[in-house]
Amino acid sequence: MEKSLYLECYSGISGDMTVAALLDLGADQKVLEDVLESIPVQGFEIKVSRVTKSGIDACDFDVILDAEIDGHDHDMEYLHGHDHSHTHGAEEHNHSHTHEAEEHNHSHTHMAEEHNHQYEHSHEAAAKNVAAHGHDHGDEIAAHTHEPHRQHKHRGMNEICQILADTKMTDSARGIALKIFQILARAEAKAHNVPVEEVHFHEVGAVDSIVDILSVAVCLDNLGITEVIVPVLCEGMGTVRCQHGILPVPVPAVTHIVQQCGLNLRITPVQGELVTPTGAAIVAAVRTSCKLPETFAIEKTGIGAGKRTYECPGILRAMLIHPEESHKPEKAVGIPAGNESAANETAKIQTGVTESADCADYIYKLETNIDDCSGEVLGFVMEKLFEAGARDVHYTPVYMKKNRPAWLLTVICKEEDVPGMEALIFAETTSIGIRRVRMERTILPRRKRKVMIPFGEVEVKICGPEGAEKCYPEYESLAEICRKTGISYAEAYQMAVDASKNLE
Repeated sequence: MEKSLYLECYSGISGDMTVAALLDLGADQKVLEDVLESIPVQGFEIKVSRVTKSGIDACDFDVILDAEIDGHDHDMEYLHGHDHSHTHGAEEHNHSHTHEAEEHNHSHTHMAEEHNHQYEHSHEAAAKNVAAHGHDHGDEIAAHTHEPHRQHKHRGMNEICQILADTKMTDSARGIALKIFQILARAEAKAHNVPVEEVHFHEVGAVDSIVDILSVAVCLDNLGITEVIVPVLCEGMGTVRCQHGILPVPVPAVTHIVQQCGLNLRITPVQGELVTPTGAAIVAAVRTSCKLPETFAIEKTGIGAGKRTYECPGILRAMLIHPEESHKPEKAVGIPAGNESAANETAKIQTGVTESADCADYIYKLETNIDDCSGEVLGFVMEKLFEAGARDVHYTPVYMKKNRPAWLLTVICKEEDVPGMEALIFAETTSIGIRRVRMERTILPRRKRKVMIPFGEVEVKICGPEGAEKCYPEYESLAEICRKTGISYAEAYQMAVDASKNLE
């Protein structure tokens, strides 16, 4: 059964916010804890609790670092360069509150912490409250201690990959986590103008960031999410200081991820960073669409708390949704208003093809000529395009000027996916120009179902109007059964078609 997840990022998104929202949505905490116990990284524990954020009950996910672990040495004085009345490692400016306040979600750990906060507690109290203020967003950490010369560990992609390989988790969860790290690596490489293999993560390679990313992957996998819809990322403004100097918000890593992956960004008047690099990478890795159904039902809602207090709710809402059945296929295959001929009306009834909004559809076709890429590169690009949501990708052999043999790359995709597809093509190929055209197409009514055959469950697509439907078994679903059982593909295919005849 398909599960669609809608992430509402009006207050931004971070790693820990995402984990909290998914746990609140119903991800199995015990499964997550078992995976985290197997991570070959020491010096942390997790805390899951309920907090109040802007008067709303929310789930809080906190990674508590051991005292000797230096998760991040970028305290707020370093980050923002303002004068402090004291030197607590992650204190914020000009916002007094105590730890007894109802909202313990003012974490002090990320490179774009709000400028206008100041915590009134002693260094000793800070050390005792690490559990409540362990980290903010999963990208960067500011553990509450005051040992300026502790060592922190830099990890590159090789070390990250080894950690993932040694962690006891499903292949699906491991794949999600790896994709998130790869997106972060590409963004860091772009920001610092170095090859990906030379990127050494400081923030991303830190303990709590690893925990956040793995936790997101495990929770998504545990929930069985098949589609993730993220229409827009709302970001704040201002500046922040990091290891490399004072940077604008959004920080370069976020802007590169947004650009490379075609995410939609909206800048809000909030002073501070709402979207962290890890948050942006999570969306880039798992988003399948940026367009919500026109109408939908909400099955369940999860709310994840941020660790800061901004001029916004400071929560991430995650919703399991499913499109509302419009019950309009009858209109699509029936007799429309007007004075069309009886023959046309009969043909439309038989085929289910009309010009109604139910069947009319628009798609974009992207094209580019490439004459200087290897076959390996082109094959890789095709895989990446499909992963990014392309409806179809194909190559056509052509001859360009001066009789140069080349390939015409054609991509069919949704309008909202065009920026991401173009960014991917420019990043992965030698193309310097892409043609695009908006095309109208006519489609048959279709729906996905699952049928049982003697060897297991098969996903099928049912297309066409009632009384003239055709069944098309999904290749991967059928191929998996064939690999496991040894049955021929043709035989399994026919079994699935026959089983579909019993569907209502």
